[in-house]
Amino acid sequence: MKAHDRRKAIVNLLLSSKEAVSGGKLSEEFGVSRQIIVQDITVLKGSGYDILSTHYGYIIQKSPLKERVFKVRHTTEQTEDELNLIVDLGGTVVDVFVWHKVYGKMSAQLNIFSRLHVRQFIEGVRTGKSTELMNITGGYHYHTIRAESDGILDKIDTALTERGYTVPEI
Repeated sequence: MKAHDRRKAIVNLLLSSKEAVSGGKLSEEFGVSRQIIVQDITVLKGSGYDILSTHYGYIIQKSPLKERVFKVRHTTEQTEDELNLIVDLGGTVVDVFVWHKVYGKMSAQLNIFSRLHVRQFIEGVRTGKSTELMNITGGYHYHTIRAESDGILDKIDTALTERGYTVPEI
């Protein structure tokens, strides 16, 4: 994994964690030394991420990243295209959630930010390891998308709309 991709993954992991993440855990997760993690955190801080170093680990206080929720609908066969479209334009698919009429909101963390992650997710679905949440709501679902700017989120919105994936909010 390249340094840029690893740093993006560190940010996603810190943003999705409810507690401090130790440098040792990050080192193990990404297969690099603890010193590399310290360097990555320093670079991320220099890039505007408010990361606090505690004796329990790292906590991200504030992120310069933007987030937006998109309501979408498509077939299972179109899932790979939808996810690739988002990551190719610079977005991270943070999660997926549906509003079930009986169970309420059901969600799952995804943190998909590369084509490799898309392939791994699709492979998991195709091999029967799991099924997509959208299947319980007729294809309707929501994604929280994270990106470096509102401009990137606007491009993602336009591309999803052009493909017919977005559902207009009423």
